[in-house]
Amino acid sequence: MKFKSMGLVALISFIGAYIFELSGMPVPWMLGSLFAVLISQFFIHYELYWSMKLRNFGLVVVGISIGLSFQFDLLAKMGWLLVFMFLLNVVLVIISIVMAFGVQRIGNLPLKTALTCTIPGGLAQIVVFAEEEKDINLAIVTYFHVVRVISIVFLVPFFLSGHVIQTQGGTAFTIEGILPLALLITAALGSAKIGKIIKLPVPFFLSPVLFVIILKLFSIEVPELPTPLLHAAQLCMGAYIGLLLKPDMIKLGKRVLFLGIGSALLLLTITFGQGVVLTQFLHYSLSTSFLSTAAGGLDQMSLLATAIGADVSVVTVFQIFRLLFVFLIILPLLKVACSYIDRKGTAVNENSH
Repeated sequence: MKFKSMGLVALISFIGAYIFELSGMPVPWMLGSLFAVLISQFFIHYELYWSMKLRNFGLVVVGISIGLSFQFDLLAKMGWLLVFMFLLNVVLVIISIVMAFGVQRIGNLPLKTALTCTIPGGLAQIVVFAEEEKDINLAIVTYFHVVRVISIVFLVPFFLSGHVIQTQGGTAFTIEGILPLALLITAALGSAKIGKIIKLPVPFFLSPVLFVIILKLFSIEVPELPTPLLHAAQLCMGAYIGLLLKPDMIKLGKRVLFLGIGSALLLLTITFGQGVVLTQFLHYSLSTSFLSTAAGGLDQMSLLATAIGADVSVVTVFQIFRLLFVFLIILPLLKVACSYIDRKGTAVNENSH
């Protein structure tokens, strides 16, 4: 059953990617598959399924690619970068909190749910947080963050379509290159398993990035990734993201649906403004700056940076910092805020009796 469903998703993804490539769309293998799978769910009355293992394989391949592209001279500027990264994230979180009060009022939602909806963290981490907290509507939180991820991944390449640099990433498949490539991917998968054990954020992406960077530090030769493999990795990720938005989510109500889309577009506009500020102060290209500030996933933004010719090293460092900022500072603070809201609610209930 699942093999048939996965085969159907693979076929839909390939057709979407092929159409996007023929049409000259940006990042066709990721966006084409994402769009085709997303739309097909609403017309095909058959349960579509995509294995998490395929998504993870795509993440490992993209992680290796990012590690290969990393430029070490960026580390010399880390002082100034840390200041900018901290300020940008603080501003983004303050705006997100203001948005939460708006979502609470317009959507008539509990404050805990509204805050969890608007905090620009990683989809997986936020959903896990929402599951652990009581009185948070998990379906609404998941919808808000899925819409945010999909809108950013899908719209950012079109925002930057005039700033795309044709990259020559990837090589052709060769028989003699299969064994070194297989060893590299196997070792990268092993590093991802270790990353998962030590609870590294996005382990199937971040661990291979760090693994390849360490290999480069010790001047160990790392084989280039073939272009078809990079395309397959993008397709694996696109299919997975496309299936995140389920048709059942439409039942959440018009107000919640529009609030989710509106908050995602507002966040996109704000981070675009931050990207423009970054171009003025640090003189990066608009594509590098916007992908650095966009509140998408670390893996997706780094992949897009590779695909459109942005500075992958800068984008990856900025996105890693944002992920750690949310993971180490914002989520603990959000937990404290939720506890305060719970205590306040309990006190009000006791007084009313």
